[in-house]
Amino acid sequence: MKKIILLAIIVLGSFSNLNAEEIKRIIVGNKEAKITIIAFESLTCSHCANFHKNVYPELKKEYLDTGLAKIEFRHFPLDIAAFNASKVAQCKNDGNVDILESLYANQQKWVKGSSIEEANKNLQIFLKNEGFSIDFESCVNNKNIEDFVLNDRIEGAKNFKVNATPTIIINNEKFEKKLNYKNLKKALEKMI
Repeated sequence: MKKIILLAIIVLGSFSNLNAEEIKRIIVGNKEAKITIIAFESLTCSHCANFHKNVYPELKKEYLDTGLAKIEFRHFPLDIAAFNASKVAQCKNDGNVDILESLYANQQKWVKGSSIEEANKNLQIFLKNEGFSIDFESCVNNKNIEDFVLNDRIEGAKNFKVNATPTIIINNEKFEKKLNYKNLKKALEKMI
C-alpha cells in the first residue's frame, strides 16, 4: 500500500512546476571537482545507512576533503517515511549535510511505527532531541521541497535507471560493482 501511495505522489508530483533555483542540493566536497559522485538514497534504507557508516567516512577523508571529488546526495525515497525525512533533510535549504548524516547515523531511533503518523512523530521527537530546530509541519508540507525530492526520484529512474538504494553514479556512469570502499576507490583512482 505504501508503494502505491508513493507512486501516486510521484506521478502527481511530476506535473508540478518546480523552481530548482530555490532549493540547494546537499553537496560535500569541492564543487569544481573533476569527479562528481551522485548518491541516490532513501533515508529508511538500511543499506544507505551502512554506506554512510562504512564507506562515506573514508570517501570523505580521501576524496571529498582533499578536493578530488564531490558527492551530491539525491533523494530516492522508497516509502512515505523516507519521503518525509527527505523533505526534512532538505528543509534547512543551506546545502548542509548535518541533518542527513544524523538521520542515517541514528536510523534505528526514528524509523519505527506502524503508521505514517507514528513514523512522523518519531521523526519529530528525534529531530528535537538532536537539537535541530525546524518547523516539521512546514517542512513536510512545503510543495517546493516536495517537488524537489520527487524530481530527484523521477530523474534517477529516468536518467540512470535507479531502482534500488543506494545507487552510486560517478561522472554520469552507474557504479555497478559491489558497493564497498575498496571497489569505489578503484573506480575513483582511474579517474584522477
